[in-house]
Amino acid sequence: MLSKNIEKALNEQINAEFYSSYMYLSMSTYFDSVGLPGAAQWMRAQTQEEWFHGMKLFGYVSERGGRVALKAIKQPPTDWKSTLHVFQDVLSHEQKVTGLINNLINLALDERDHATNIFLQWFISEQVEEEANVGAVLDKLKLIGKDATALFTLDATLGQRVFTPPPAKGE
Repeated sequence: MLSKNIEKALNEQINAEFYSSYMYLSMSTYFDSVGLPGAAQWMRAQTQEEWFHGMKLFGYVSERGGRVALKAIKQPPTDWKSTLHVFQDVLSHEQKVTGLINNLINLALDERDHATNIFLQWFISEQVEEEANVGAVLDKLKLIGKDATALFTLDATLGQRVFTPPPAKGE
């Protein structure tokens, strides 16, 4: 059984994950509007991944006897100055989410909720991967600068990303 503090904090994280999904979908529409379909696809895959994270938390709260309380999702930004700025915002956002997960783990440890601590370790590993992936795209964007040909080549590469959910337990 989840404590009320843990339940509330996990519900807040569910909202944060769904907001992340919504924000990446907004970024996808931005990329569509500036003629970068590959970056738009990359963001749609990211949208699906964040939704998966929210649903993973959703299932955990229910499994542990808690109750999910959905909240309104705030409106994400809709415009950016450039592709570089979008991915800088992505990295900043993922770092914020990493902090939120760390805070959840700290709360679980404070409350001696070892099951929640163990469950959240998956999210820590996921955040390390998220930040590394975005960092790699940012490094490429910084290298190419204003070279339109290089940007279109990178866009084609970004478009190859698809979301593949991790295998379920026991697979």
